[in-house]
Amino acid sequence: MPARKKSAPLALAQLGKRVAIPQTPDEAVLEAVPNPHPDADYVVRFTAPEFTCLCPVTGQPDFAHFVIDYVPGKALVESKSFKLFLNSFRNNPAFHEDTTLVIAKRLIAVLTPKYLRIAGYWYPRGGIPIDVFWQAGRLPKNVFLPDLGVESYRGRG
Repeated sequence: MPARKKSAPLALAQLGKRVAIPQTPDEAVLEAVPNPHPDADYVVRFTAPEFTCLCPVTGQPDFAHFVIDYVPGKALVESKSFKLFLNSFRNNPAFHEDTTLVIAKRLIAVLTPKYLRIAGYWYPRGGIPIDVFWQAGRLPKNVFLPDLGVESYRGRG
């Protein structure tokens, strides 16, 4: 196996530092790092099963389980910045559809991935679960994309 090139130190604002949770998604700094394998097409999956934000009408908490898959181009999302970004929604009022697409579009703006798929499985509000799915780009040929692995909501039965 050929030796890996030593890369220059990254100028990351959050990794290895004590950072407060941003108050809003707009304040959150989403950072990228170089993809060490830009010549290979592969899927990166993030699962956030305990996502929270606020209902913009009632102010009550909303909960979701997110599954985000992307095929990186030249960059990967730096995971600490991504966790802080997701946590910044905690006190942010927004509808499910808006929240799901804001997350996806921020990732696209920072990473320029070859493909991105987001699945937002929102827990019931008023007795109705709202699931939001969106994708951008084309999945490269011969890339394994696993099933989302989240069952539809069935209540207590």
